[in-house]
Amino acid sequence: MTAARFTALTSQAVVLLANDVDTDQIVPARFLKVTDKAGLGDALFCDFKRGHGDAWPLDRPGAAGAAVLVVGKNFGCGSSREHAPWALVAAGFRAVVALSFADIFRGNALKNGLLPVALAEDDHAALVAALAADPTTPVTIDLTAQQLTAAGRGAGFTVDPFARRCLLDGVDELGYLLAHLPQIEAHERAREAEA
Repeated sequence: MTAARFTALTSQAVVLLANDVDTDQIVPARFLKVTDKAGLGDALFCDFKRGHGDAWPLDRPGAAGAAVLVVGKNFGCGSSREHAPWALVAAGFRAVVALSFADIFRGNALKNGLLPVALAEDDHAALVAALAADPTTPVTIDLTAQQLTAAGRGAGFTVDPFARRCLLDGVDELGYLLAHLPQIEAHERAREAEA
């Protein structure tokens, strides 16, 4: 299976500085009846944004087309629903930048082509300040170098090596295995010959 290859991305960012955003806030439970990703972008944050009135960051001018979402800490906590990264990807996001992520969300995101970038507190604060000063500041995320750059400042991040390899190659776990099918079959033939 293949997914969209992720090597480097330069995009405007949307800042939603909230901590402990759980998966029900990302995509409410009533949208979990689907088994594919079609239409989930419209469900993204649909209940959560009600508390923000006219100040909802994803509705601001210039937010359309942004592929980077900047959030607070413990993003994606709560249930293990895979629909949360599905909705983010369906809405056009390729990366989420946070102080920290819930472990299950991080794993689900990586398996669905969404890059979770956890930054150190000072790097995160500098990014948020740069975007507050100029919301059109481009953010570059280089997965090969594991580096985020914005407003002339770079910040390193780490990604699980296997997940990173899959994203760089544009494959999911099954696609990775299938790419090695000739070697697997050769190994099996050699074992059969030894028996």
